[in-house]
Amino acid sequence: MENVKNVTFDEMRVGATAEFRRTISQADIELLAMVSGDVDPFHLTGEGAASARPDVRSTEAVGAQAIIAAALGTRLPGPGMTILRQDLRFHGVITAGDELTASVKVAQKGREAPEVVLDCLCTNQRGETVAEGTATVAAPTRSVAYAEVAPPQVEFRRGDGFAPLFRACESISPVACAVVHPCDRDSLLGPLQAARRGLIDPVLVGPEDKIRSVAQAEGIDLGSCRIISTAHSHESAARAVELARAGDVDALMKGSLHTDELMGAVVPSATGLRTSRRISHVFVMDVPTYSRTLLVTDAAINIAPGLKEKVDIAQNAIDLAHVLGVTEPKMAILAVVEVVNPEMPSTLDAAALCKMADRGQISGGVLDGPLAFDNAISLQAARTKKITSPVAGQADILLVPDLEAGNILAKQLVYLAGAEGAGIVMGTRVPIVLTSRSDSVRTRLASTAVLALVAHARRQGKFPIR
Repeated sequence: MENVKNVTFDEMRVGATAEFRRTISQADIELLAMVSGDVDPFHLTGEGAASARPDVRSTEAVGAQAIIAAALGTRLPGPGMTILRQDLRFHGVITAGDELTASVKVAQKGREAPEVVLDCLCTNQRGETVAEGTATVAAPTRSVAYAEVAPPQVEFRRGDGFAPLFRACESISPVACAVVHPCDRDSLLGPLQAARRGLIDPVLVGPEDKIRSVAQAEGIDLGSCRIISTAHSHESAARAVELARAGDVDALMKGSLHTDELMGAVVPSATGLRTSRRISHVFVMDVPTYSRTLLVTDAAINIAPGLKEKVDIAQNAIDLAHVLGVTEPKMAILAVVEVVNPEMPSTLDAAALCKMADRGQISGGVLDGPLAFDNAISLQAARTKKITSPVAGQADILLVPDLEAGNILAKQLVYLAGAEGAGIVMGTRVPIVLTSRSDSVRTRLASTAVLALVAHARRQGKFPIR
């Protein structure tokens, strides 16, 4: 919040100057794109900023113009002024994290109120000119002052973060998936909807009489679904795992049994689906206030992982990011501080993981940590704390210290930030989806899409099981 006072026509003097400064966020760029109508993804993802172009995009023009207008409207002349004419020339590009400074200087003052001409200049943190020119304004004729003015807080959903998952699945064949104990409406309807979308070819593993009873009561058409009948949930889990070990199915989906019942059949070394990797869970989150699909791990399986376990948790998440199309995912290893503190094990683990990545013990991504949550997802927060990092403010993956932190974080994103979270188990012979009763239909479908993409990648040998 700040106090704002204007400068009236009578108070203005030729040569008087003022500045307005703002760090541009990804949300700012997308709002500017909405205003300008320039919604070309090339302009919004940062790819377009990699090489300067001779033409000026409308997003940059509107952005620089807005910063200059803010200087005129809040600094000089301030509240009560009206922009009559502008003659501005625009240069370069604006990217998230740029700190723009608009400088205005009184160049001419009419003999009679209210016209005033101001020279205008907008530069970035490197001193490069983004816009320059003049503005003619009608200066205020009476004093106006506002106390504790705060800009409005705007939140909007940037788009359908799960849409790329569904589009990617259009080019692959359905995945044979054992649905374990689908003995209630949601656990039966979800996989059948996914089958209609062409994501999976479901094999229903559970008591056949219960499955058919639920289908009849809910008016669900089982069609030609294969049913493997079992006596109870424990047998359902064991039979589904047997199918996966035999190669009869490429994935598992939890039905109405408890998670620990299914995982109890998955984790035994001799009869389960373990690999040389630690089993871990990854949330794939569409957060409306964040410009990237965000992976959070591990928030469901490993309670208090040590460094050895975190190596596998990190690699599992990186492998998943590759499947989802992120070629070099940026992983933020979370802690509550940004420095290594010998009394805080999470910071020691973070430092060790980064060095292990340097040595090739974790591959395929860019790691940095320890990073607090704000620095991991906010460029502005990282700049304020003078953190220089290739990951800060643009993380694709958040590796949490332990299950409690991860679970709380994921649920906060869902219930406070309007996020939607698909989820998948990695580090097993086949991908596993652990559905929840609170999952929406859309979330269930997104989880199934992730499962299908991972299973397809494994069939293609893109990351072999060890």
